Amino acid sequence: MKFSLVITVLNEEKTIGKLLEALAKQTKKPDEIIFVDGGSSDRTVAYLKSRAAGKASGDARQISNLKIFIKPGASIAQGRNFGIRKAKGEIIAMTDAGCTPHRDWFEKITEPFSKDDIDIVAGFYQMTGETVFQKCLACYLGILPEKLNPKNFMPSARSIAFRKEIWEKISGFSEKLGKAGEDTLFNYQARRLGAKFVTASGALVDWEMPKTLKEAIKKFYGYAKGDGQTGIWWYHSLKISAIYARYILGVALLIMGFWLKPLWVLLLIGFLLYLVWAVRKNYNYVNRGWAIFFLPTIQIVSDLAVMAGFAVGTIKKV
Repeated sequence: MKFSLVITVLNEEKTIGKLLEALAKQTKKPDEIIFVDGGSSDRTVAYLKSRAAGKASGDARQISNLKIFIKPGASIAQGRNFGIRKAKGEIIAMTDAGCTPHRDWFEKITEPFSKDDIDIVAGFYQMTGETVFQKCLACYLGILPEKLNPKNFMPSARSIAFRKEIWEKISGFSEKLGKAGEDTLFNYQARRLGAKFVTASGALVDWEMPKTLKEAIKKFYGYAKGDGQTGIWWYHSLKISAIYARYILGVALLIMGFWLKPLWVLLLIGFLLYLVWAVRKNYNYVNRGWAIFFLPTIQIVSDLAVMAGFAVGTIKKV
């Protein structure tokens, strides 16, 4: 049985070196590593080629089984499908640029395929970051360890492996989607086909959180837009509906307050309690003083970005 690793990249000059070093140190090596570049304007492709040829500077080692394809303008889904079509392995593993696989990640995520009835293996990710802001952001962008339910966990493309056969049955990742949601829809379609999922809790990658609020807003917006486009996340739909309801109520109280002034007091109290709730629900995870400022800020910003992204995604539903 052959194993292929497929990764899509776009302008990842700052992170690609760390990813390649992690892949070079794996306890089990893929039979091939396929990178599909969507048309980078930085030195991403040049660095990949130098590593494939063994010409990278410093201690960077050659990765002889590295294959590079350039598809300018390709979306993430298009890049994934192209790479999988080129792959020779019966088993496809995937992670993303910006992630750093643990040393035994590839071994752990492919190990379950020793059983013939396994179709998809869900690995896990750890959210990392040195700053208090990044630690606070982890509470909103990913699933915290204590809130993780392995039985219901849907794999992310950051850490997943599957049989190429199931990918063919699904007709690949949906290329109608933009920058997010393609892995969510893929998993949903696989479940509808009766695919057998298992989790590999030891198959870990580190996912570094955005370092700026601007980067974080793009993530919130993009993920919510992808959820809206897929139209399958009823649980997320309920959560997002609750967010809309809170803000609609707030706007209603604000408008009605022009006639009934006490409603403004009620609005202010409600808003303050909302900020306190944002701190209380996540402070123990961060446990840093500055979190009392970052957590409420991220709560409000993420609410607005998620509402905007989900609305746009729903309008452009695939």
